[in-house]
Amino acid sequence: MTTPYASQQRQALNNAPPQAAEAWAMIEMARRLDDATKMEAGPERDEALRDMVRRNWRMWTILQASLVDPENTAPAEIRQNLLSLSNFIDKRSVECLSDIDPAKVAVLININRQIGAGLMGNPSDDPEEAKRLREDAAAREAASQATGDKTAADDRTAASPDGAEGAATRANATTDTEA
Repeated sequence: MTTPYASQQRQALNNAPPQAAEAWAMIEMARRLDDATKMEAGPERDEALRDMVRRNWRMWTILQASLVDPENTAPAEIRQNLLSLSNFIDKRSVECLSDIDPAKVAVLININRQIGAGLMGNPSDDPEEAKRLREDAAAREAASQATGDKTAADDRTAASPDGAEGAATRANATTDTEA
């Protein structure tokens, strides 16, 4: 059953920039991996962990394909670093699949959370940086209202300091509909 709130949140994610969707995917996969590690030990947990490790590996394979795409506009250094990290994910996934152990999966969970948070553009812990981000967001909002530019308003939402909370809300709403 889909609630109106969940439908609204799913629509917001569908209209989000690709970076926000990638962030959501990383964080959602981390959540699912973590849920599988918390299951009671036994064959069901092992199967759930294998399934989630395979899905995580598939997600990283898709990311690898986008990183080597000649049309990818990310800086070369970032692409190279993510490709190196992807190689580590490949190796760790094989290890996890050959010997299911929740402790080994914890590394995958942490990496997904960290990359997801980075993609969301979480504001700095520095109060001055957070203040600057709020001021920049307010300036963009004022400019978009003055010009009626919808794209600028959408950019404001993605870059706002509370953008991570909005993405987390979308992630929770989407998972609520899957249950």
